[in-house]
Amino acid sequence: MLETIAIILLIFWVLGLVTATTIGGLIHILLVVAIVMILVRLIQGKPVV
Repeated sequence: MLETIAIILLIFWVLGLVTATTIGGLIHILLVVAIVMILVRLIQGKPVV
């Protein structure tokens, strides 16, 4: 489930870059959260996908 959330956040981040809206700052924060979640999964030894 965390992988799905991370992928969705990455898609929203790309959309934020393309549309360049004021929500872009929030999208970048969500991207950081997605990356942290992926790193935690890797450190725990669980597969990301």
